[in-house]
Amino acid sequence: MISRRNFLKTVGRASALPFIIPASAMGRGPRPAPSDRITMGFIGMGSMGMYNLEGFIAKPDVQVLAVCDVNRAGDNYAGSGLRGREPAREYVESTYASNSSMSHYNGCDGYEFFWQVLEREDIDAVCLALPDHWHGYMTVAAARAGKDMYSEKPLSRTIHEGRLMVKAVREYDVIFQTGSQQRSDQRFRYACELVRNGYIGEIQKVYAQVGGISRPFPHSVAEPIPDGLLYDLWLGNAPSAPYHHERVSGGYNTEAEAWRAWRPYSAGHVADWGAHNFDISLWGLGLDRMAPDKIVHALDADEDELTLMYGNHPPIIKKEGPHDGMIQFIGTDGWIGVSRGDLWASDERLLTMEMKPSDTRLYHSDDHRRDFLNCVKTRSLPICDVEIGHSSSVACLTSEICMRLEKTLEFDSVNEKFHDEEANQLLTREMRDPWLM
Repeated sequence: MISRRNFLKTVGRASALPFIIPASAMGRGPRPAPSDRITMGFIGMGSMGMYNLEGFIAKPDVQVLAVCDVNRAGDNYAGSGLRGREPAREYVESTYASNSSMSHYNGCDGYEFFWQVLEREDIDAVCLALPDHWHGYMTVAAARAGKDMYSEKPLSRTIHEGRLMVKAVREYDVIFQTGSQQRSDQRFRYACELVRNGYIGEIQKVYAQVGGISRPFPHSVAEPIPDGLLYDLWLGNAPSAPYHHERVSGGYNTEAEAWRAWRPYSAGHVADWGAHNFDISLWGLGLDRMAPDKIVHALDADEDELTLMYGNHPPIIKKEGPHDGMIQFIGTDGWIGVSRGDLWASDERLLTMEMKPSDTRLYHSDDHRRDFLNCVKTRSLPICDVEIGHSSSVACLTSEICMRLEKTLEFDSVNEKFHDEEANQLLTREMRDPWLM
């Protein structure tokens, strides 16, 4: 068995490796030869892990070599059907067998331990779909191993972890795409272009429909750990705690019955959906790599919800706005609202107009995964690079801290610290050995 000690030795040597673009990054033709494909491993085979696997395996220039999950197989994930490493491995092998008219295919390995994937020199990139508390450690480890990454949002569980992720991605010169896929949706891009080019006048404020925060796990009873689940590894650097199925559930309920609802593993809805709706708000305002300097608690705000202030820029209000759309830009001459699947405006002519040649246009991506693969080949920054993901995450996590402490906070965006010692204690968290950052 490959040990974690050997893994750490391997990644410790990664900084001495020469910079080499993998042969598989030079894909060409409708179905590149095996040596010309981007080889991928998938770590985390729950609902989003399987969803991403299905998306990537359909790309002709991708070859899936490995899947990994601490759960051998189980139904304790969102969606229907079994999830885990064995169902994922069987899906890969049946897909490749079907596509090649073969009776069987044996080219995908299933692993319990993530370091077994990161040690493989024949894997170019990894897709990470894990609970939020694993994002920071896993990203730094994958960067040290020289792997390009497509990682689910939100970027990190704490602001400190997010900054370490940015540092590692830059230091080891790897490609990182944050899974805030609304940036690769034409409606969101067009809405932001209308805003950026002044079609609704000077922006006064932005409404972002985002919910509340996670809370401590409420159940004290211990349940038997299911066979085939490495529960202690699922916990990772989170505090030791007795097993309960609601603690590890991969469901999307950020209020109860899923890991997204519990404080050790997630900030809750404010991060789960803030990574989408705060992200688009920042894109529309041109504040991609900025952090708020003041987070106004609802008790002190003009509105009945929290407000993010970015200097002299328009405020972002964590609230359902007065018009249609999960994100609403309010200008002096009208408004724009956008959600998944629809776009609204105060003047419907805005919805079908063509941009002028002189207008500012934003990064064009119609496929978030394809954009990542293209950037693996060109070594250019993807549409939602790690720094952009961190900026959106800071909006989420400063909001979480403001709501937890129930007070308005000022934030030093350069040093990423609050002007409040109680709040600064929440910039990071205690981590269990050996999963320290």
